[in-house]
Amino acid sequence: MTQAHQHTPHGEGGHHHAHDDRSQAEILDLDAEVLAEHLALITAWLPLKAEPRQIVDLGCGTGAGTFALLDRFPEAHVTAVDTSAGHLQLLREKARAHGTEKRVRTVQADLDAAAWPGLGTPDLVWASASMHHMAHPDRTLAGVHDLLAPGGLFAVVELDGFPRFLPADAPENRPGLEERCHRATDAFHVEHVPHRGADWGPMLSAAGFTVEDERTVTVNIEGDRSEAIGRYAHGSLRRIRGAAAPALSPEDLAALDELLDTDSPHSILRRDDLTVRTERTVWAARRA
Repeated sequence: MTQAHQHTPHGEGGHHHAHDDRSQAEILDLDAEVLAEHLALITAWLPLKAEPRQIVDLGCGTGAGTFALLDRFPEAHVTAVDTSAGHLQLLREKARAHGTEKRVRTVQADLDAAAWPGLGTPDLVWASASMHHMAHPDRTLAGVHDLLAPGGLFAVVELDGFPRFLPADAPENRPGLEERCHRATDAFHVEHVPHRGADWGPMLSAAGFTVEDERTVTVNIEGDRSEAIGRYAHGSLRRIRGAAAPALSPEDLAALDELLDTDSPHSILRRDDLTVRTERTVWAARRA
């Protein structure tokens, strides 16, 4: 339940979980770095009646939304909620480095649990790429509605699937490989993340919110803008490999592994034709 949270099958046990947590934290940090400008646009767009003082960031991950909100609203305090102790630890370290530790409180909680810990009475609740992880979204939405102060705003930000990075004719020996990798993960996502790509408008209305606005932000960032884009592309493709591998042809899998091999001359890190292409949709919903 984290910013750009990427679902992949992984082994049981502490070591695997810690490794998965670390590799996911790396992707979340790259996502925050590469898409910072778009996140700032979204926080500026929110139809707020007054500057919020108490904000809750649900499924905060390593803090991309938390720090964007702290920057946008200098008087606000943010309660950052996530299931991952590791992500919350990283968020606290960043808050200290930013000098904002007095304005951030972290809470480890599972939002699918029947009862939530005390999260105050926020004027703004922010949920970026976290709602689609909920097992019972209607229950979670009702929980947010009860949590918000009257007149408060709930901002739901969702990704339109995974970002794309490669041109359609790449790699040269297996054109269209990236799209085939994404198609190969569709069945996995239908099973494990059934609410990904959902239209949250009707669900928000059903939970008692008034949907005041909705907008889609198109992301198209040229690779030469930042060397982080190569690392972001590498990390993203590495994470979907596990779910895609069973459905890929041996030739496609070999080509994917060549892209992921950082020592290969064909490594994705060596390409100069990458772009980050995705969309984010934002719903702004008011509690009466």
